[in-house]
Order: sequence, then C-alpha cells, then structure tokens
Amino acid sequence: MRFIQTKSFKLATYAKGDENATKLALVLPGRLDTKDYSHIRSHVDFLASLGYFALLFDPPGTWDSPGGINLFTTTNYIKAINELIEYFGNKPTLLLGHSRGGTTSILAGASNSHVVGFAPIMATYGEPTPPDPESIKSGVKMSYRDLPPGNSKTKEQKEFALPINYFKDGEQYNVIDVLEKCTKPKLVLYGTRDEFTTPERVKEVFEDIPEPKMIRELDTDHDYRYHPAVIEEVNSIIGDFVKQYKL
Repeated sequence: MRFIQTKSFKLATYAKGDENATKLALVLPGRLDTKDYSHIRSHVDFLASLGYFALLFDPPGTWDSPGGINLFTTTNYIKAINELIEYFGNKPTLLLGHSRGGTTSILAGASNSHVVGFAPIMATYGEPTPPDPESIKSGVKMSYRDLPPGNSKTKEQKEFALPINYFKDGEQYNVIDVLEKCTKPKLVLYGTRDEFTTPERVKEVFEDIPEPKMIRELDTDHDYRYHPAVIEEVNSIIGDFVKQYKL
C-alpha cells in the first residue's frame, strides 16, 4: 500500500504498471467499498497489462485513507480523482468504476478534459439511494461492508456511520444530464439481476446518450465481486473497449 498526498487528501492506493507510462487508468470502488477487494484489483492488474499505469484508491475518509467519514462525499470523490490525474501529470486517463464509483466515473470523466473515456459498471443513474426515515432522524446511515478480499460474504464486517450529508451532497449531481451532453467514449455495463438498477432502465439511459458508446450485459447480481468468471468477463469487455476506441 502506498499513500499519495494530493492537494487536498492523503489517499491509500494500490497500483500496477509503469508510473512513467503514457496513459493512466483510475479504478473507482463503489460506495464504502475498498481498494482491497479482489474484483477491482483484478481490473487494475488487467489495465496495467494493456500499458496503463493503473491505480485505485480508498476514497477520502474511508478504509485506509485517513480523515473522518465526513470527508466521504461525491464532491470529494470527484475532487480526489481530479487531483490524482493532476498528480500524475495530466496524462490521457481512463476511468473505470463499480456502482457509485461508476456514477462518479461519469461525473468526473465528463468534466475533466484529460479523461479520454470511462466505463461505469452497474452504475446508479440518479442521486444516492435515499436513507430511511430513522437514519434521517439520527443523522447517520449505518452501513456494513465485507472484509477484504471481498470475494465472499464475511461474518465480521466493517461498520460505517455515514453522515446524512453524503446524501444531501449527492443531490446536486444529475448524472443523466451529464451523460446526455458527453461525446467521449463510454462503456456501459449492466447486470441482469442488479438489485439497484434494472436492465430496462440502463437501456433507456443508453438509448438517449450520444456516440461513441458501447453497452454490454453481465449475467450477474450487483456484487459481481463474488463471481470470478464475471470479473474476468468484465476485463475482457474492457479490453475490447480500449481496443475499439484506441484509448
């Protein structure tokens, strides 16, 4: 594990490839997921094999990245991405993210001129899922995540008391509006059994966004990290995307 100090954050990272490579890939964990999960590490390793310097990180305030959980917002996630791109010299950058990390890849990727393409995997196409009334009353949403490597459910879990401000912060971002205006290459992956976004919804969104674009179906539920064959399928699809658009 390597810590990188950007302008605003100290970030715990996992990276593979030549840091002097001409292109950069950032892999983005889902909400409260960690850089140490096996599926996203697999994507980093694969992207490094394609010639990228590939890196993933624990978002500000989560897991090994220091600071309070109040640092974890969509705004700060985007800011951390932009600062990492700058840290590594503003190289042509590919963003790949799962779930809320996929949504953030769209938001950051569309607005940063150094991002040449992005690949949201089972992203959410709206605001963060709203908390229940009890959480709103208490001011925090209790969340639990499997311990690494995350390829199976763990009896012991990491607990997060996520402030309600996380959800309020997310309300300002309209990912559909961003997508409909973005003409960068986009790879949209969806799950046939995704518990959060239906295939029909993803296809509807995809229909309305401009070229260049690709869409691929994965026969899986949202947490595809439990399914090694799906992880490898995602890598293969990413390879096709990179090759087709010469990213």
